[in-house]
Amino acid sequence: MCGIVGLFLKNRALEPRLGALFQPMLLEMTQRGPDSTGFAIYRDPVPAGSVKLVLQHPALDFDWSHVAAMLTDAFKADVDHRRVHTHCLLTLAASEAAVRRYLGEHLPQVAIVSAGQHIEIYKEVGLPIEVAEAFDLKSMRGSHAIGHTRMATESAVTTAGSHPFSTGSDLCLVHNGSLSNHNRLRRKLQKAGAVFSSENDTEVAAQYFDVQMRQGASLEQALRNALNDLDGFYTFTIGTSDGFAVLRDPVACKPAVMAETDDWVAMASEYRAIACLPGVANARLWEPEPATVYVWEGAGASGALLGSGPLAKAG
Repeated sequence: MCGIVGLFLKNRALEPRLGALFQPMLLEMTQRGPDSTGFAIYRDPVPAGSVKLVLQHPALDFDWSHVAAMLTDAFKADVDHRRVHTHCLLTLAASEAAVRRYLGEHLPQVAIVSAGQHIEIYKEVGLPIEVAEAFDLKSMRGSHAIGHTRMATESAVTTAGSHPFSTGSDLCLVHNGSLSNHNRLRRKLQKAGAVFSSENDTEVAAQYFDVQMRQGASLEQALRNALNDLDGFYTFTIGTSDGFAVLRDPVACKPAVMAETDDWVAMASEYRAIACLPGVANARLWEPEPATVYVWEGAGASGALLGSGPLAKAG
């Protein structure tokens, strides 16, 4: 079943309240997904030439200072790190690709949850309220966020199998639905260099968009291509460094609602997750159309809104 939510702040004055506005949205999806919870938040971009990573290890007493020391020695760069429950937020002046290679070779027991200049992903097994409080979501500031509550139906209840999935720099995806051709697509993506960490079909979709964009497609083009290449039922919400996108399959049997005011754009599996937002009484409300790409983007993670609404309908 699962529940998905997204919130993009058009009014920068609201950024200190992003977590406080977003957490009630996520909690409203508890009945749709009690098994695991996760969210991506976009904030505090690091300078060009640096990378921000969120790593995960299940042990609460895991020695993250040792990881930071290893990275400092390997890259001859200062590493800022901060434990966040079972996760650790690190920043350092190095290329993302190089850091990923190093961690894969020297610390395979550590999972890379997200990497980029803006994105931070936090996810764990448990109820939305438990996960939100463990990571102190309510206190977080930022420009936009997407989240997911999972009811596991096709793979194990694990942190690795939880959403969001991030497979490219500052790119992540949450999904409500089921893909019927994910095994065949997984094999095809592996030939294109994709590396998988779970059996979740949503990770296949995330890898699909990453491979598409590495091969030169824009996000809009990748979304349109997905309508031909991905079989099944789905509502996708995709986070980028400066906005988010929404896509439903051509049948659109999975629920979704969107709303927009001068201050924000929001989407959710059910209206009740949006009803808690300020100014919702005056919002423009609609159900996203099938096979239609919706994208909101700013000039930067906190930039002005450049455009909104459906870019086009496929077909």
